Amino acid sequence: MGWLEPLAATPVARFLITSSTAYLLVNAAHILSLGMLFGAILALDLRLLGMARPIPLPVIAPYLSRLAGIGLSLAIITGLCLFSVRPTEYATNPAFLWKLGLIALGLANAVAVHRSAGWKAVLAGASTTSGLRISAALSIVIWIAAVVAGRWIGFI
Repeated sequence: MGWLEPLAATPVARFLITSSTAYLLVNAAHILSLGMLFGAILALDLRLLGMARPIPLPVIAPYLSRLAGIGLSLAIITGLCLFSVRPTEYATNPAFLWKLGLIALGLANAVAVHRSAGWKAVLAGASTTSGLRISAALSIVIWIAAVVAGRWIGFI
């Protein structure tokens, strides 16, 4: 993992390490972006599972998907900044590795959903398929596990 050490010498990492408030603010931004990501995903998944039926899926699904995408983008940017401070330590942390694996699994599930015929049908006004409901339940479990793994990082 020695090849990761130069990341800690980048200007971003040096700034986060030497500033009394920068790391705190980037960490807060990371948490807020995770809230945006998970909040949008949870709301969409719960709607796919049948909650809040008066809210039409063709209206809310694209909005929540875009909101989750923005949250994901911000979480990646802030997460990379935080990672740069101690890259070799994070890269060997089992909880961090679990977090990355769960995020990859959550993203794969989201891509599969968005490419499915069931998703396209829902956006056209059709009912939610059983496959979409299974994917929504799985998504909730995966993203909660990713959040828990992220919190676990500091305890290992």
